[in-house]
Amino acid sequence: MSAFVDEAQLNVRGGDGGSGCVSFRREGPVVNGGPNGGDGGNGGSVWLEADRNVASLLAFRDHPHRRAQDGISGMGKDLHGRRGEELIVRVPEGTVVKDLYTGDTLADLATHGSRWLASQGGEGGRGNARFLSNRRRAPKFAEQGEHGLERWLKLEMKLMADVALVGFPNAGKSTFISAVSAAKPKIANYPFTTLEPHLGVVRLNNTTEFVIADIPGIIEGASQGKGLGDQFLRHIERARVLCVLIDLVSMEEISPAEQEEILLRELKAYQPELLDRPRLIVATKTDSATSEAIAAWQGPKISAVTGDGVRDVLNQLALLVAEARTSEPAPIGPVTFRPEPQGTRVERLGANEFRLHGRDIERSVALNDVTNADALNYVDDRMSRLGVPRLLARAGATEGAIVWIGTFSFDYTPEQ
Repeated sequence: MSAFVDEAQLNVRGGDGGSGCVSFRREGPVVNGGPNGGDGGNGGSVWLEADRNVASLLAFRDHPHRRAQDGISGMGKDLHGRRGEELIVRVPEGTVVKDLYTGDTLADLATHGSRWLASQGGEGGRGNARFLSNRRRAPKFAEQGEHGLERWLKLEMKLMADVALVGFPNAGKSTFISAVSAAKPKIANYPFTTLEPHLGVVRLNNTTEFVIADIPGIIEGASQGKGLGDQFLRHIERARVLCVLIDLVSMEEISPAEQEEILLRELKAYQPELLDRPRLIVATKTDSATSEAIAAWQGPKISAVTGDGVRDVLNQLALLVAEARTSEPAPIGPVTFRPEPQGTRVERLGANEFRLHGRDIERSVALNDVTNADALNYVDDRMSRLGVPRLLARAGATEGAIVWIGTFSFDYTPEQ
């Protein structure tokens, strides 16, 4: 049986674009006719897609790198290179994608078919035929292919269930879910038996069924990460109903009232909205508890071993789930997340030193050979069309300011 992995790191890289070609027609006695260098193909992009058939993030534990196909370089006779194939990386439903270094949430792939553009493939370079103009009759330069974006991501899977079982370690959650569904978690009489969540489907009749999740035990301080609690608590976030199990035979000798208080306090500390969810508080282990403890508990109580009270609790949970489902907004279909394009911006580095950011301006420099006079003139024209001189003037740049674009720098001269 494969392990359940609910957190992983992923390195994605889009394919590199193919280079444009420098080529000229050869027509009979004419050595060099017009330019006919073709464009390079775009590199393939990497997409993450939610798939209900993927159970965990296990595939990324030992193999975290995913790279899309590179584009093919252009050739003469106006032959364009083939684009690289996109790479679809399938992840479980409920996967949240974050930037590994900043922790920013980038996408929430909650429903089957939802997609997120994880890494844009590099654009192919344009061949010299694309630079023909009245001023430039024989362009002897072409663009290089753009490198695909590379980034490290953190994937977190949050189980999607109707009911989440919440309780202290060894409170009987695993025994309960194994008794009411086909889930088979490990069961033993010591704390922290369950170190990974389990899902089970409960079918009461032909028309009533719901998914129940056995969440590993929550202890005091879990919301601050004690006992891996912060990792376990996130699986409760998507549950419609909470079933809080209170151990009548606590190994730690914590009273039922204290257990309830601690569990609700940890839920509130982790995410206050969790206390707004419908919940049912149930005492467990009536087969082992003293008659005094059983009599003192006024709410529902069960023995998952003997089956006593289990059916009544399942019926109550089914009603809560049905009410929660009807009160939810209509489910939306698959969502596609695509980063918004960003314009050019200026960053001040020093008294008279600046850096330009932006895909268009960085690409115009990265893809052209700035040692080639024709290419450098093209870059200069491109900066003017993007309004770079005006942006630098607004940022306070003066004559002789050093301006950086990637690893390329030049001295700023104000427009006349």
